[in-house]
Amino acid sequence: MSCNLKGGRARACGRTERAYPLQCMCGNNMSVPLLAEAVTVSGTEKETAAVIFLHGLGDSGHGWADAMTSIRLPYVKYICPHAPRIPVTLNMKMTMPSWFDLMGLSPESPEDEPGIKRAAENIKAIIDHEAKNGIPANRVLLGGFSQGGALSLYTALTCQQQLAGVVALSCWLPLHKTFPSAASGSANREIPILQCHGEMDPMIPVQFGALTSEKLKTIVSPQKVTFRTYPGLMHSSCPQEMSAVKEFIEKQLPRI
Repeated sequence: MSCNLKGGRARACGRTERAYPLQCMCGNNMSVPLLAEAVTVSGTEKETAAVIFLHGLGDSGHGWADAMTSIRLPYVKYICPHAPRIPVTLNMKMTMPSWFDLMGLSPESPEDEPGIKRAAENIKAIIDHEAKNGIPANRVLLGGFSQGGALSLYTALTCQQQLAGVVALSCWLPLHKTFPSAASGSANREIPILQCHGEMDPMIPVQFGALTSEKLKTIVSPQKVTFRTYPGLMHSSCPQEMSAVKEFIEKQLPRI
């Protein structure tokens, strides 16, 4: 039986018409592989901040670019890269978009440590690219859903540049046993984290989300971690959650 961690964000949040410029970065930024094909929602005024949002297993950046458009701020650029296509052990080695290999979905499952670290470096390369182009790291917020949320947490907590915050939806902390020591060189021991989880999630049970929240409080200041759960919500998003995400982004990336 194969596992799909795309989630139901299109159904839950409603598809929005693309009323704002969405562009594919094809042909540009070839030195940063993930940016070459990333979907970017441009600001409608001078861009002074960026949100990098990572999709779940088997998905693409397009759906979450739509979701970001629905909660966008005019001075923020939203970058939604596509994961590379790789064989996934959890899904009988089928090839699909995946940030790293997955062997299981429990806290004790073996993990693809080299793949997770390589993926984090690729996200850090996007952060570096934005800094070179005028948006400093402390004006960049990482986010993601499911496997993408997991990667956003790991990347932020091992990043040597101070970031604005993390939005972690329906996810977990990869290589959790290596923390807090894995964060020893991180500039993000005080980073604000918004963690959200559906209480009826059949893929990543909410109890796993709660364990992740408690672990995060041993890595960053406990008061910086917000864990919100949503009754009746499965492995998906919902309007109330997206409203909380927008509020968090606006707080951590205020207009300057």
